[in-house]
Amino acid sequence: MRSDFRVVHYSIQSNHVHFVIEAANADELGRGMKALGARFARVVNRVFGSRGAVLRDRYHLKILRTPRQVRNAIAYVLTNIRKHRAQRGLATPPQIEPASSGRWFADWAGEVLLARDPPVDSAARSWLLRFGWLRWGRIALAETPRRREARLDRRDAHRAELAEPIVARDLLRFLP
Repeated sequence: MRSDFRVVHYSIQSNHVHFVIEAANADELGRGMKALGARFARVVNRVFGSRGAVLRDRYHLKILRTPRQVRNAIAYVLTNIRKHRAQRGLATPPQIEPASSGRWFADWAGEVLLARDPPVDSAARSWLLRFGWLRWGRIALAETPRRREARLDRRDAHRAELAEPIVARDLLRFLP
Protein backbone atom coordinates (compact mmCIF):
# COMPACT_ATOMS: atom_id res chain seq x y z
CA MET A 1 0.00 0.00 0.00
CA ARG A 2 2.27 2.76 1.27
CA SER A 3 5.87 2.78 2.39
CA ASP A 4 4.93 4.44 5.72
CA PHE A 5 1.95 2.13 6.34
CA ARG A 6 2.44 -1.62 6.28
CA VAL A 7 0.12 -4.57 6.89
CA VAL A 8 2.61 -6.91 8.54
CA HIS A 9 0.21 -9.70 9.56
CA TYR A 10 -3.45 -10.38 8.88
CA SER A 11 -6.16 -12.99 9.31
CA ILE A 12 -9.48 -12.94 7.47
CA GLN A 13 -12.31 -14.68 9.32
CA SER A 14 -15.91 -15.21 8.18
CA ASN A 15 -17.21 -12.00 9.78
CA HIS A 16 -14.15 -9.96 10.77
CA VAL A 17 -10.52 -9.38 9.95
CA HIS A 18 -7.46 -8.87 12.14
CA PHE A 19 -4.41 -6.83 11.19
CA VAL A 20 -1.04 -6.11 12.77
CA ILE A 21 0.02 -2.86 11.17
CA GLU A 22 3.10 -0.68 11.22
CA ALA A 23 2.66 3.04 10.58
CA ALA A 24 5.01 6.01 10.85
CA ASN A 25 2.50 8.12 12.80
CA ALA A 26 -1.20 8.58 13.56
CA ASP A 27 -1.89 10.45 10.31
CA GLU A 28 -0.33 7.69 8.20
CA LEU A 29 -2.23 5.07 10.18
CA GLY A 30 -5.52 6.88 9.53
CA ARG A 31 -4.85 7.34 5.82
CA GLY A 32 -3.57 3.78 5.47
CA MET A 33 -6.59 2.27 7.23
CA LYS A 34 -8.92 4.32 5.04
CA ALA A 35 -7.14 3.09 1.91
CA LEU A 36 -7.11 -0.48 3.22
CA GLY A 37 -10.86 -0.29 3.94
CA ALA A 38 -11.57 1.00 0.43
CA ARG A 39 -9.42 -1.70 -1.15
CA PHE A 40 -10.99 -4.41 0.98
CA ALA A 41 -14.46 -3.17 -0.01
CA ARG A 42 -13.55 -3.28 -3.72
CA VAL A 43 -12.37 -6.89 -3.39
CA VAL A 44 -15.37 -8.06 -1.35
CA ASN A 45 -17.84 -6.25 -3.62
CA ARG A 46 -16.20 -7.72 -6.73
CA VAL A 47 -16.28 -11.26 -5.29
CA PHE A 48 -19.93 -11.04 -4.20
CA GLY A 49 -21.24 -8.74 -6.94
CA SER A 50 -22.37 -6.17 -4.39
CA ARG A 51 -21.85 -2.46 -3.82
CA GLY A 52 -21.17 -0.15 -0.93
CA ALA A 53 -19.31 -0.17 2.34
CA VAL A 54 -18.06 -3.47 3.71
CA LEU A 55 -16.60 -2.47 7.06
CA ARG A 56 -19.24 -1.88 9.72
CA ASP A 57 -17.33 0.57 11.87
CA ARG A 58 -13.92 2.01 12.55
CA TYR A 59 -11.04 -0.17 13.52
CA HIS A 60 -10.05 -0.88 17.11
CA LEU A 61 -6.58 0.41 17.86
CA LYS A 62 -4.02 -0.76 20.39
CA ILE A 63 -0.49 0.57 20.16
CA LEU A 64 1.96 -2.23 20.88
CA ARG A 65 4.87 -1.05 22.99
CA THR A 66 6.52 -4.17 24.41
CA PRO A 67 7.94 -7.36 22.90
CA ARG A 68 5.38 -9.43 24.82
CA GLN A 69 2.44 -7.36 23.50
CA VAL A 70 3.74 -7.77 19.95
CA ARG A 71 4.23 -11.52 20.35
CA ASN A 72 0.73 -11.93 21.81
CA ALA A 73 -0.79 -9.88 18.99
CA ILE A 74 1.00 -11.85 16.26
CA ALA A 75 0.01 -15.15 17.89
CA TYR A 76 -3.58 -13.99 18.29
CA VAL A 77 -3.86 -12.89 14.66
CA LEU A 78 -2.13 -15.90 13.10
CA THR A 79 -3.82 -18.56 15.28
CA ASN A 80 -7.21 -16.83 15.47
CA ILE A 81 -8.99 -19.53 13.48
CA ARG A 82 -8.18 -22.06 16.22
CA LYS A 83 -9.94 -19.90 18.80
CA HIS A 84 -13.06 -19.58 16.64
CA ARG A 85 -13.15 -23.29 15.81
CA ALA A 86 -12.79 -24.18 19.51
CA GLN A 87 -15.66 -21.82 20.39
CA ARG A 88 -17.89 -23.71 17.92
CA GLY A 89 -16.80 -27.08 19.31
CA LEU A 90 -14.87 -28.01 16.16
CA ALA A 91 -11.49 -29.72 15.93
CA THR A 92 -8.53 -27.36 15.99
CA PRO A 93 -5.73 -29.08 14.10
CA PRO A 94 -2.37 -27.28 14.14
CA GLN A 95 -2.41 -25.86 10.64
CA ILE A 96 -1.87 -22.52 8.98
CA GLU A 97 -5.06 -20.61 8.23
CA PRO A 98 -5.01 -20.13 4.44
CA ALA A 99 -6.70 -16.73 4.71
CA SER A 100 -3.87 -15.29 6.76
CA SER A 101 -0.30 -14.10 6.42
CA GLY A 102 0.75 -17.23 8.31
CA ARG A 103 1.61 -18.84 4.97
CA TRP A 104 4.67 -16.56 4.76
CA PHE A 105 5.46 -16.26 8.48
CA ALA A 106 9.02 -17.52 8.95
CA ASP A 107 9.02 -17.60 12.76
CA TRP A 108 6.74 -20.55 13.52
CA ALA A 109 8.09 -22.88 16.20
CA GLY A 110 9.12 -26.20 14.64
CA GLU A 111 9.19 -27.10 10.99
CA VAL A 112 6.48 -25.52 8.87
CA LEU A 113 6.23 -25.62 5.09
CA LEU A 114 5.79 -22.01 3.94
CA ALA A 115 4.23 -20.70 0.74
CA ARG A 116 6.52 -20.17 -2.22
CA ASP A 117 4.41 -17.49 -3.86
CA PRO A 118 5.23 -13.85 -3.07
CA PRO A 119 3.69 -12.61 0.19
CA VAL A 120 0.81 -10.14 0.15
CA ASP A 121 1.86 -8.67 3.48
CA SER A 122 4.81 -6.34 4.05
CA ALA A 123 8.03 -6.98 5.91
CA ALA A 124 8.22 -5.30 9.30
CA ARG A 125 10.73 -2.51 9.74
CA SER A 126 10.57 -1.81 13.47
CA TRP A 127 12.77 -3.69 15.93
CA LEU A 128 9.70 -4.82 17.92
CA LEU A 129 7.99 -6.45 14.94
CA ARG A 130 11.18 -7.85 13.38
CA PHE A 131 13.13 -9.17 16.33
CA GLY A 132 11.99 -7.87 19.72
CA TRP A 133 8.97 -10.14 20.13
CA LEU A 134 11.15 -13.23 19.64
CA ARG A 135 12.38 -12.75 23.23
CA TRP A 136 9.10 -14.38 24.25
CA GLY A 137 9.53 -17.36 21.93
CA ARG A 138 8.42 -18.44 18.50
CA ILE A 139 4.74 -19.14 17.85
CA ALA A 140 3.52 -22.73 17.68
CA LEU A 141 0.85 -23.72 15.18
CA ALA A 142 -0.89 -25.55 18.02
CA GLU A 143 -1.34 -22.39 20.11
CA THR A 144 -4.90 -21.42 20.85
CA PRO A 145 -5.52 -18.12 22.60
CA ARG A 146 -7.05 -18.89 25.99
CA ARG A 147 -10.03 -16.91 27.24
CA ARG A 148 -8.03 -14.57 29.49
CA GLU A 149 -5.25 -14.11 26.91
CA ALA A 150 -7.78 -13.61 24.12
CA ARG A 151 -9.30 -10.64 25.92
CA LEU A 152 -5.88 -9.06 26.30
CA ASP A 153 -4.75 -9.99 22.81
CA ARG A 154 -7.90 -8.68 21.14
CA ARG A 155 -6.90 -5.22 22.32
CA ASP A 156 -3.40 -5.78 20.95
CA ALA A 157 -4.52 -6.45 17.38
CA HIS A 158 -6.27 -4.12 14.97
CA ARG A 159 -9.72 -5.49 14.21
CA ALA A 160 -12.39 -4.30 11.84
CA GLU A 161 -15.86 -5.87 11.79
CA LEU A 162 -17.39 -6.74 8.44
CA ALA A 163 -20.94 -5.63 7.73
CA GLU A 164 -21.88 -9.08 6.37
CA PRO A 165 -20.20 -12.43 6.90
CA ILE A 166 -18.01 -13.47 3.99
CA VAL A 167 -16.29 -16.63 2.85
CA ALA A 168 -12.63 -15.81 3.44
CA ARG A 169 -11.21 -18.36 1.02
CA ASP A 170 -13.12 -16.81 -1.89
CA LEU A 171 -11.25 -13.56 -1.30
CA LEU A 172 -7.82 -15.12 -1.58
CA ARG A 173 -8.08 -15.33 -5.34
CA PHE A 174 -8.56 -11.57 -5.57
CA LEU A 175 -5.96 -10.33 -3.10
CA PRO A 176 -2.83 -9.14 -4.91
